[in-house]
Amino acid sequence: MKEQAEDKNTEMGTVISRSEEFIRKNQKTLIIILCAILVIILAIFGLRKWYFQPRETRAASEMFAAEQWYAQGDFQKALDGDDTHRGLLSVIDKYGCTKAGNLAKYYAGIANLQLGNFQEASKWLGKYKGKDAFTGSIAKMAQGDAEMELGNTDNAIRHYLQAAKNDKNEITTPSALFKAGMGYLMLEKNKEALECFQQIKDNYRESTEWNDIDRYIAIAENAK
Repeated sequence: MKEQAEDKNTEMGTVISRSEEFIRKNQKTLIIILCAILVIILAIFGLRKWYFQPRETRAASEMFAAEQWYAQGDFQKALDGDDTHRGLLSVIDKYGCTKAGNLAKYYAGIANLQLGNFQEASKWLGKYKGKDAFTGSIAKMAQGDAEMELGNTDNAIRHYLQAAKNDKNEITTPSALFKAGMGYLMLEKNKEALECFQQIKDNYRESTEWNDIDRYIAIAENAK
């Protein structure tokens, strides 16, 4: 036992010696690496404080007028802006990587959907990155609506199903499932339509869609 302890101590001493030797031989290289890491950390901190944060503030400020037009239903003006204030498209162009720029993509998608510009609506809604599941689901549903208007029923269903899975609640989920079910009926995929309608009946009794869901279940069951 004593010999084993002595051997372990010897091995540990050898490892320490080798480590010290490695540090001694590579001292300059290690210092350079540590300095480089420190510079990167400081650069990231500086960019965040003096570049990204001010851009976030400016983006939110410059989008304020467009948000007001959007809320008032003046969707074209919200998109284009005027001689004094930026529109949503200009905000996206200049501040697309900011939180405000991301939100502008959502507004631009919905605005184009309301104006009947379905291709543009699908494009911007597809680029929106929903930070919370609820708005992400609404965006996916709206994108599905745009694709449906374009005649891309398969794509529309895909977006509806994504919306249904994204945030399961009594508002967006049954609505998305119902739209997916109607899309399947259009494609004569009655089994898939029935599955969507049955999910609403089984799981979303408090939803608006539940009140009339038996009729659509019957349609899916009896369709040839």
